[in-house]
Amino acid sequence: MAGKLRGLYAITPERRDRARLLADVEAALLGGCRLVQYRDKTSAAPERLARAHALRLLTLRYNARLLINDDMALTFLVKADGIHLGRDDGNLVAARAILGPDRLLGASCYADFPVARKAAAAGADYVAFGAVFPSLTKPNAVPAAVDLFSQAKTTLAASCCAIGGITLDNAPTLIAAGADLLAVISDLFNAPDITARAAAYQHLFEEPRA
Repeated sequence: MAGKLRGLYAITPERRDRARLLADVEAALLGGCRLVQYRDKTSAAPERLARAHALRLLTLRYNARLLINDDMALTFLVKADGIHLGRDDGNLVAARAILGPDRLLGASCYADFPVARKAAAAGADYVAFGAVFPSLTKPNAVPAAVDLFSQAKTTLAASCCAIGGITLDNAPTLIAAGADLLAVISDLFNAPDITARAAAYQHLFEEPRA
């Protein structure tokens, strides 16, 4: 398993234009982001493969890590650094066995701490709680209480990730509560200057904790 993960976690938006997607991700990498998840619920399989391969080359160029959302075959095809699995995306113990010790495994735990505890025991490198705030990506998600992060921080070896409606304004509250990773889509990729926005998120993690 990897050491503690920390910082901005860029989740790719749905972009019909592949070139724009790659340009946006590169802008985030230029801002210091070093963890990217390729999430794509609309493209056909050949296009997903082409995009994932291009993202793999891009992240390697910036010494960043790439995770694939919910697709083990694609993870291995493009030699990604790991995979993120949701509640219905597969058994975490089996996923860890397939991935081996060197690839990353992330797990969605929603607002459920017992699920996070089981995920960490199964070998997840990080557990994700959310939506922590109302989210455009998943408007019907069950709200996740901020105190989940302090609970996870004190009891789990896995890193804890916050997702859902995160902005620069509410991010400090999550970091102070114990979030190691901030998974961001809209506030990052809809920003007028993606590089500056990514740098601003990274800066939050560089400031001394209270």
